[in-house]
Amino acid sequence: MIIRLVNSIFRVYRLILMARVLISWFPNLDRTHPVFVFLYQITEPVLRPVRNLLPPASMIDFSPLIVFLLLSIVQPIVIELLVALLF
Repeated sequence: MIIRLVNSIFRVYRLILMARVLISWFPNLDRTHPVFVFLYQITEPVLRPVRNLLPPASMIDFSPLIVFLLLSIVQPIVIELLVALLF
């Protein structure tokens, strides 16, 4: 049950991150809407450190791509640790 919960948290965070990426493609949207504010507040603490480590690449922000990659690496490690601790 806990493993399913952790998997769901990773899945939901990926969806939130994807929504943030999609919203960034539409610069004319009202960024003060509570949904946009929520998306930025929940993703920016993860994206900002990655963005600070990456060299600037013209107008393209590769930080979400790196975070998606990191999530796909970290998720199985977290699940394996949970399995080892619980069983």
